[in-house]
Amino acid sequence: MKKLIQTLGLGVLILTVFIGFTSCSKDDDPADNDLFIGKYEGTISFDDLNDNDNDVSAAEGTVTVTKVGNSYNFAFGNGIPNLNGVDFEKKDNVLINIGSAGTGLIRIDAGKLTIGYTKDGKAWSADCQRK
Repeated sequence: MKKLIQTLGLGVLILTVFIGFTSCSKDDDPADNDLFIGKYEGTISFDDLNDNDNDVSAAEGTVTVTKVGNSYNFAFGNGIPNLNGVDFEKKDNVLINIGSAGTGLIRIDAGKLTIGYTKDGKAWSADCQRK
């Protein structure tokens, strides 16, 4: 009986080590696992460069990040229009905006979202932490 328990214990240990190595592969980019999707909270604002009546002053609010296909959508609180269809480059567990129709910076990591982005005469900004 003692030999059986030792053999089972060794089997469980080997299985645990094997699963640990395979689940922590360097090829397993968290960006592919939707790590960045979620709700972020902090200071957000919006500037409509063509119509100042649509501006939203900097205030505490939320941004909810969702992913559709390979693009990301940003749903802002405080009556700020959403920013949709943004493409990113994934590197070192950080998403950095590339080659979209807008200009500026959108940077997401597991705990922080930073936006300074202009598209079609509208400018979004956010400095948020994961909620």
